[in-house]
Amino acid sequence: MIWHLIALFARMSLLAVGGVNSTVPEIAREVVTVRHWVTPEQFAQLFAISNAAPGPNVMIATVIGARMAGVFGGLVATLAIILPSGVMVILASKLWDRYRETRWRGIIQRALLPISAGLLISAAVVLVRQADTGWVTIVVTALCTALAWRSRIHPLWLMAGGVVVGLVML
Repeated sequence: MIWHLIALFARMSLLAVGGVNSTVPEIAREVVTVRHWVTPEQFAQLFAISNAAPGPNVMIATVIGARMAGVFGGLVATLAIILPSGVMVILASKLWDRYRETRWRGIIQRALLPISAGLLISAAVVLVRQADTGWVTIVVTALCTALAWRSRIHPLWLMAGGVVVGLVML
């Protein structure tokens, strides 16, 4: 199990464009559909726990690793998702600074924004599908998305509203 966790999260580390949340669809596919480690509902719960906990968004690897192989599995999965991309970022940043004034650097920066946004939107779609409990989930998700996009309401208030709706619907 430990080697499977290392292989999965080291690969996800190198695919994370704009943060680990951009790899959530692929992590979900791997742990739910391919490996059958968790059910879709369990994955949605693990994702919620990882985002509710203080700390970086790499906590999804930690909670999946801990679920599959205990505390050591959580530690291994965390290191596997941090180290490969961390080393790559250190090496790339040296080149990035060296070529600060070049035209291609600006092109790459502008290209990464829509790629990151698309990956995050696909992560949201996967999570909504995995947590889908009917039309109420879809309505709450759409409403929270619209409010987050068009208003200045703090996301914690939107999450609190989702919790209240969830409690009422139980």
